[in-house]
Amino acid sequence: MKPRVLLCSLTAVTTALALQPDIRTAVLIKVRDGVRQITSNGIPSHDVGQFPNRHCPNTISEQAYAFNVPAEPKVAAQPTPIGMASFGVAVNGVPFDPNAAEWWQGDRASGWQYEPLGGGIDLGVDGSNAHVQPTGAYHYHGMPNELVNKLTGGKPAMALLGWAADGFPIYGPWAYADAKDAKSELRKVKSSYQPKGTPRNGGPGGNADGTFVADYEYKAGLGDLDECNGRFGATPEFPQGIYHYYITEQFPFIPRMWKGTGDESFQKRGPPPGGGGPRRGGPGFRGPGGGQGGSRGGGDPDEALERALRGPFPF
Repeated sequence: MKPRVLLCSLTAVTTALALQPDIRTAVLIKVRDGVRQITSNGIPSHDVGQFPNRHCPNTISEQAYAFNVPAEPKVAAQPTPIGMASFGVAVNGVPFDPNAAEWWQGDRASGWQYEPLGGGIDLGVDGSNAHVQPTGAYHYHGMPNELVNKLTGGKPAMALLGWAADGFPIYGPWAYADAKDAKSELRKVKSSYQPKGTPRNGGPGGNADGTFVADYEYKAGLGDLDECNGRFGATPEFPQGIYHYYITEQFPFIPRMWKGTGDESFQKRGPPPGGGGPRRGGPGFRGPGGGQGGSRGGGDPDEALERALRGPFPF
């Protein structure tokens, strides 16, 4: 399964993929009136695992996403937990969903939410730490390895993976060793979270080993990043420096807090089915004729193909 990439630039992107004979990837990213508008059909632009599979009985299908983020994001007074919203969206139009709607004994009120990549549940994720929910929505729960490989050619490089709901860029896993020096060596960044390792207070009992989200604690200085899994520094796209997030190989994998204010288009509409992630009526959903999901415009990705054709883009 090899993608057929048709285009382009950081502000207007449309791609095509022979994921299935009748499905093509389509994503358009453009800036209008201070808003970065991202519309896509949610079809990944890279090889994926087998879906359906034993632990994920769903088939990938097209969605209708319309996300909006500020083109000039600002840091808020306090970090904001994302809850069950999508944290952000990848450059290929696939959402980043760190949390799963999976709870100890199926009881959300218990407060014990399973960590999707913590080993306590098997969501049938593929090599990009992604799976598919019943609506056919493919979404990432961790490092999108196939996307990273496409963007970096499989070599160490600082790659723009997407945009958070508050407008700040997302990178990973490579970063400059010195955040202020774009000429410093590249290395993989580490988060500043770790399992508590202490006995849990109630609920499932046992020790806090990372099975549940509540098992983790933030320790400033433990790694390279802050509590939002980000830092200020230079990036290839912002050499003068900007706050930016990282997808990491350790918890939280995908950040669980926004440094700024997340746009409402990333909020889910209605209770998500098991495994979390977007659904119809979910984040950024725009039905026929548009109007849902907080969209402020956008455009038809198929029509954009003719407008945005500029040359090869590696995702």
